[in-house]
Amino acid sequence: MSSDPYRILVVANETVGGRALLDAVVRLADKARAEGREPAAVVVCPQNQPKKGLVVYDETVREAAENRLKTTLAQLEEVGIEATGEVMDPDPYAATMDAFNSYGADVIVVSTHPQTRSGWLRRDLIDRLRDATGLEVEHVVVDLDADRKLATRTLVVANQTVGGEPLIGLLRGKAQESPHNFIVISPQGGSGDGGDAHQRLASTLERLREAGLEAIGQVMDPDPFTAIQNALQFYAVDEIVISTFPATRSGWMRADLIERVQASTSCPVEHVVVNPSDAKEGVAG
Repeated sequence: MSSDPYRILVVANETVGGRALLDAVVRLADKARAEGREPAAVVVCPQNQPKKGLVVYDETVREAAENRLKTTLAQLEEVGIEATGEVMDPDPYAATMDAFNSYGADVIVVSTHPQTRSGWLRRDLIDRLRDATGLEVEHVVVDLDADRKLATRTLVVANQTVGGEPLIGLLRGKAQESPHNFIVISPQGGSGDGGDAHQRLASTLERLREAGLEAIGQVMDPDPFTAIQNALQFYAVDEIVISTFPATRSGWMRADLIERVQASTSCPVEHVVVNPSDAKEGVAG
């Protein structure tokens, strides 16, 4: 086996966890091993450009990109491919060239949505990278709608109830019925609640992972409706679960959050109620 690794530079954003992309990287890695070289992947994840009209904090954009990146690195490591990665410039050409100059590459793999959905293809990204690097640039089309057959992607929205057993039990049940990937977002509460939100979220993710569930998470905008709209930009989602206190205790319910989200998206929206005592026990456990 050669001491010089076969360097696979992977460029992807919203499609970063797509099955077709992972299959392409595995195929290139197997080819490298057959030629006596150990594969090593570097995954470049350009940040999203928020849609016009939405207020999105820079740290929210970056953390979402980091979450998508972590998921892909874990998937590659599971199939025996050494992988590192970095969140980079929102412009995919600039991000790729920066990574190429920093890490080098033997081949570049660019993952996009299908032609009708891909802004990268409309900017001739593939040809520009071939011309600039002189390398083979493999283009992989990821159809996230088709990937739904492999796992349902569930957006979970909760703050003070995020560790409650009714919510955790619901998610466990979903995962037992069929493969699921969970994205847990916690809208940051009022003044002084930011640290608590992070702590509750971390505790919940640990419990889900201990139960064998695929889960990532993020603290987001204090307004839950805005947080959900932002999350739908960053993550491909098939369904939404919103967890609240009972109506008499829930500001989200008084603001008609469930109905507003249902009216704003085609995804099915499920509501789970967690009593304050259950929420406290869940976090403590």
